[in-house]
Amino acid sequence: MAGDGAKGAARSTRTFKSEVDAKLFAMQILAKGWTASAGTLNPHQPKRIVGASEIERWADPGLGA
Repeated sequence: MAGDGAKGAARSTRTFKSEVDAKLFAMQILAKGWTASAGTLNPHQPKRIVGASEIERWADPGLGA
C-alpha cells in the first residue's frame, strides 16, 4: 500500500537553451501546483542548484530574485 503521498509523482528532466526559457517553464510548472527544482549541467561552472523552496523566487523576477 502506498500511503506516503507519492501517488502520481513523476520526475522529469529537461534542458533549455537559456536561463530565461528555464524560468518560463518553471513558472508554468508552478502554475499547475506542481513542484520543481533547477540546476546547471556539467561542465557549466559555477554549478548552481535551485531547490524547490527557492524556485518561485528564482523564476519570477518580480519577487526580487
